[in-house]
Amino acid sequence: EVQLVESGGGSVQPGGSLRLSCTASGFTFDDSDIGWFRGAPGNGCRLVSISMSDGSTYYSDSVKGRFTISRDDTETTLYLQMNALKPEDTGVYHCARACPPPGASFLGQGTQVTVAS
Repeated sequence: EVQLVESGGGSVQPGGSLRLSCTASGFTFDDSDIGWFRGAPGNGCRLVSISMSDGSTYYSDSVKGRFTISRDDTETTLYLQMNALKPEDTGVYHCARACPPPGASFLGQGTQVTVAS
């Protein structure tokens, strides 16, 4: 059974930092592309950043230069270091291999990030 457990969210002021973690099990982590997503499954889902199995990474334009994605294949854990946080970064962050289709759900519960003064 595939399991993804996110943690590390919280409430910070603008300019603050957070480090998200996602512990994975039930699939071959080191062979998988896996990333961080925000928003509702389906059309509302937005890719924040993804770590590819070949070592490459991708960032959405809105987080480029502020967020850093990394992975520990030995610990089957994905990380997202979030710096210089802005109010528009607020949301529930999920780790996943892809956005779920409409009507489906993310496997994990997600972790809430709130950026406010």
